[in-house]
Amino acid sequence: MARAGRLAELLERVVSDGSVSVEDVMETYGVSASTARRDLDVLAEQQLVTRTRGGAMANRGTGDVPMRYRSGRQEGEKQAIARAAVERLEVGTVVAFNGGTTTTTVAYELGVAMAAAYPHEEDVITVVTNAVNIANDLAVRNQLRVVVTGGVARARSYELVGPLAEALLPRISIDTLVLGVNAIDLDGDGGLFTHHDGEAMVNAALVQSARRTIVVADSSKVGGHAFARICGLGDVEVLITDTVIQVPDAEQLTAAGIEVVTASSLA
Repeated sequence: MARAGRLAELLERVVSDGSVSVEDVMETYGVSASTARRDLDVLAEQQLVTRTRGGAMANRGTGDVPMRYRSGRQEGEKQAIARAAVERLEVGTVVAFNGGTTTTTVAYELGVAMAAAYPHEEDVITVVTNAVNIANDLAVRNQLRVVVTGGVARARSYELVGPLAEALLPRISIDTLVLGVNAIDLDGDGGLFTHHDGEAMVNAALVQSARRTIVVADSSKVGGHAFARICGLGDVEVLITDTVIQVPDAEQLTAAGIEVVTASSLA
């Protein structure tokens, strides 16, 4: 396993279990004691864990994992979801993206697809985003006109949040929002959630400005829970996820009026 993927999994394990020992890391990943210690040191230097004698323990805020460590997780599923999402985005429309690893993958695939299909044209699609990494990636694509919301950048997600971001969105019209979430809660009234209240407020404004919302999320997010509510299930038209989604969950989402699309990483 590449080191980036190992660090991502290791951080998730610390978050889940509360702590991990050097011996655990050695046994799980088949690495030497020195490599295990270096991996834990890297996470500690990023203030994601606290090093202890013989291992590491979770920090108070470790649950909000930075995107650079999340990006290597379920890569095949994210690419399949991204390609399925791009097929639903139309030329001549306004498409919006919030931040996140899956939406970043969709944006990348959109850029590649538009460059291949319209190599000599400009402003084929207008992209609105509050994610600085997505804006940076797409700014080099002449086929895409990129509009950035403004706001204060969050280091963990690269999303712009705050009054500046929220002020722009009621003034524009979005045809399709591609929305990434941390959890699709199916309990009670249900809804879409993220870990950070500032991100939730901007994401909610994106939903309100959009004629159609497509949620892109791997099946691990379905039935999950997170801190801040973005919107209700009734605000979503389509969920694109992977083939591992549980049948009862898919049926519940369909009953809520959401079209559930499963994308296979083997396709």
